[in-house]
Amino acid sequence: MDVSEITEEQLKEARRQIDSILHKLRETVKTLEGKERPDRYRSQLTLARRRIEALEIANLLIESQKGR
Repeated sequence: MDVSEITEEQLKEARRQIDSILHKLRETVKTLEGKERPDRYRSQLTLARRRIEALEIANLLIESQKGR
């Protein structure tokens, strides 16, 4: 798929899906941080935080494409 082929509707749906995943990841981070020994979940927390950052970047890129 070429970037020029992506429709506004596809961007809107992609953003909706990413927002849903971000919500779930943020809840996962809260849950793991709230555990009795969160240090035991360090790798899972690192992965979740990295995914959150990547998806936030994707959302910014989607926003920059909307209306073009």
